[in-house]
Amino acid sequence: MLGDKKSGVTGIKTKNTQSGEHKTLPMNGLFVAIGHQPNTDLFKGQLEMDPVGYIKIQPGTTKTSVPGVFASGDAADPVYRQAVTAAGTGCMAAIDAERWLASHAVH
Repeated sequence: MLGDKKSGVTGIKTKNTQSGEHKTLPMNGLFVAIGHQPNTDLFKGQLEMDPVGYIKIQPGTTKTSVPGVFASGDAADPVYRQAVTAAGTGCMAAIDAERWLASHAVH
């Protein structure tokens, strides 16, 4: 990454791992993705998952293949995988869990 605390991000230096070619790309912002495989191994064999390991949820909800179990954030979001969407779907999962508990008379 190029830049400093005063100027912020001004660019990045890249290296093509196949050709070895180096490039400098000017930019004024950067978003770093730290991984593309969710850390969901502890749920294998318990929840339905896609081939990569994302927990499958019912569209428009946080409901998983197991009643009363809800998933959110980058454990279930193969598209955006960002903290801000994780916070939003985490809230959705909390509300879904609360409603599920209330409908099953669990206090």
